[in-house]
Amino acid sequence: MTDLAELAVLRGTLDHCVKCTICETACPVSNASPLFPGPKYAGPQSERYRVHDDPSVDLSVDYCSGCGICSQVCPQGVKIAEINAQARNKLKRQHGVPLRDRIVTRPTWLGRAGTPTAGLANWSLQFRPLRILVEKILKVHRDAPVPKFAGRRFSKWAKGHTSPAARRKVVYFHGCGTEYYEPWEGERVVAVLEHNGFEVTVPKQDCCGLPLQSSGLFDDARRVVKRLAKNLVPHLADADTIIVGNATSCTLMLKREAREVLGLEQDADLALVAERTYDICELLLELHQRGELRTDFQPVRETIAYHAPCQQQGHWIGKPALDLLALIPELETREMNARCCGIAGTYGLKAEKYEIAMAVGRDLFQQVGDSGAQAVACDSETCRWQITHGTQLPSAHPIDYLYRAYGLAEAVPAADA
Repeated sequence: MTDLAELAVLRGTLDHCVKCTICETACPVSNASPLFPGPKYAGPQSERYRVHDDPSVDLSVDYCSGCGICSQVCPQGVKIAEINAQARNKLKRQHGVPLRDRIVTRPTWLGRAGTPTAGLANWSLQFRPLRILVEKILKVHRDAPVPKFAGRRFSKWAKGHTSPAARRKVVYFHGCGTEYYEPWEGERVVAVLEHNGFEVTVPKQDCCGLPLQSSGLFDDARRVVKRLAKNLVPHLADADTIIVGNATSCTLMLKREAREVLGLEQDADLALVAERTYDICELLLELHQRGELRTDFQPVRETIAYHAPCQQQGHWIGKPALDLLALIPELETREMNARCCGIAGTYGLKAEKYEIAMAVGRDLFQQVGDSGAQAVACDSETCRWQITHGTQLPSAHPIDYLYRAYGLAEAVPAADA
């Protein structure tokens, strides 16, 4: 489907907008900055006046973070965030894409370049004069929470790891964050799945394309996600095999966003991948509800805060991590109710948007500080990096606490950063 055809589908929801302003009230960006007039104005209201071949003049749409909260809260089912994404794509096609956006939206390139020289790369990311220079040249903010390279790749560990044969099989989609920055998270996911009787396959894979899509680079995003789906499909020959991921924004891209926003509904490979994809906490909670999850948990004596990322909530599966963490003896989990951490993938890295991202996240940072928590659990790696940046507290995926409670930290040591 072309951009124009996909836009026509999304425009079909426009007349359902009753201008109730619920999306305006919920939008974290418009409540933090006047540079974004709000999802109703930039979405349904402005869309009625956009003409496909005319120049894109509403530059404010580029300040939409793409968090998707507006679409989630709309009582009429208007695809507001998706309409804004299409408008941003048109804007970038007509006004050009900054070099910065072409670089930061390709985590595979960055990961492959930084991993072999992780020590030097990480030093340069902390070297203030260089960060100032990068801000002036590439417009990546000097204080933005860029992650440290792990110096090793998860896929290399996976090649040397043999998963015990089991009746139940899963394909593990680890994403770029696990591959280059947090390989220990992947090792823990595999250990928890194996502990629950799964044989885990880790196929060759690449980026899901979400960073490209979020920055309006639709053609590049389509190529990336279609290639990924093609690589995953051969591992789904068994009708019972599913795909599991621990990067909740990436799994949402495979489940829904690539098909809805990029117009790939007719792609057979992606349709099968979407049908079989689970978020890791979604799968584990489903197992528990069927009485199939192992609950041989040891006490974890900690108080933690939990933040459900915007894109995790976009799965429409509730907050399964909260239910799973509640199974761990002596672990006190305090749920945060802030809307958004502000980072929105690469949004908060950009010099012109960094202060907006920090303003959006301020409520969450304050809540975490007031909670008395020792650490923060969160399903998204970019959100974790932002939360640590804003609170100075360590953050981890909820799977880390299940891994520890199962006693796997002693049984199957996994390297940490």
